[in-house]
Amino acid sequence: MRETLCESVREILNARFGRDTLIALATVDGDVPSVRTVNGYYENGAFYIITHARSNKMKQLARNPRAAVCGDWFTAHGNAVNLGWFCKSENQRIAQTLRKVFEAWIDNGHNDFDDENTCILRVDLTDGVLFADGKRYDIRF
Repeated sequence: MRETLCESVREILNARFGRDTLIALATVDGDVPSVRTVNGYYENGAFYIITHARSNKMKQLARNPRAAVCGDWFTAHGNAVNLGWFCKSENQRIAQTLRKVFEAWIDNGHNDFDDENTCILRVDLTDGVLFADGKRYDIRF
């Protein structure tokens, strides 16, 4: 049975992923799947990832925006959206949140926020499977 996101499922997703967490992000290049581990943050039915616009994942998502994520007894499909440069005014709210969430490593030299290719990837989830408390939840976002 498919169910929409009920409050208990929202609470589980927020508890598991509403912080800096490692998730697997899968993309497709033609008929070849690619998966990599990324730092992700979950909020309101989407995962946010800081990345580089010229990375393979972003090139693949530009050609095919369908993506999948997986982490801590949860897997989901979604549509990827490049929100553009981390520092642009439209990204101010989520960028501030990500700075807080990723504070342990965000300014360690890995990111160059002067580079307009440093961008925010949002994966808007469409459907997923969550296991919690001995139950399986088939969910739509």
